[in-house]
Amino acid sequence: MSRLTGKVAIVTGAGRGIGRSIAEVFAREGATVIATSRGSDADQLGGRPGLEYQQLDVAKDDDWQRVVGDVLDRHGRIDVLANNAGIITYQPVHELTVEDWERVVAINQTGTWLGMRAVLPTMLGQGSGSIINVSSIWGSAAVAGGHAYHATKGAVRNMSKNAAITYAQDGIRVNSLHPGFISTPLTDAQDPEVNDYVVGQTPMGRAGKPEEIAQGAVFLASDDSSFMTGAELVIDGGYLAQ
Repeated sequence: MSRLTGKVAIVTGAGRGIGRSIAEVFAREGATVIATSRGSDADQLGGRPGLEYQQLDVAKDDDWQRVVGDVLDRHGRIDVLANNAGIITYQPVHELTVEDWERVVAINQTGTWLGMRAVLPTMLGQGSGSIINVSSIWGSAAVAGGHAYHATKGAVRNMSKNAAITYAQDGIRVNSLHPGFISTPLTDAQDPEVNDYVVGQTPMGRAGKPEEIAQGAVFLASDDSSFMTGAELVIDGGYLAQ
């Protein structure tokens, strides 16, 4: 039997990269997956076995309420939330504009909070659930620049621990997932010098693949990780071990 058979999962930022891979692997493992994206880049996922598409701007509470309400109307439960949607900017503190700061915080941090808040009442009623908040190696370590990204990914790390402790007695597990440098459309669009530097600092000497992160998400979503909450699952080719 597949590891997620019978589970209903919401995945954000599923249009491409890590989020898309998480959605596809969840479906392959037997889940009914609501793949969400702010744009239309994930709509082609809808109609494939186990995959449905919903447009969702994670920074908007009304969008969350609409999506969660629709999922409950059609499926009656929510077993897994993978908060994956995120953006990055590279400005250091003195160059970061208020507008860019607020945009990154809105998606990476507020979006994660809104997602948890939207699904928790259902999970509390069920007495079960798994929330996976995608942070980053930059939630635990720093490089020069990227101040807003570092701030929000560090926040996601600690928000996950807080929620894990808060709901540990309610059958709800909350863990954070910390990818290293992964080859995605987002990283492919970055300055090649930045990419080469991070890969060069990775002990395994290569970029990770989105599916390698998705397999970690499957573990956290499944009953295989039933005694795991408040943890940080690092998949980074050894980067943080240094």
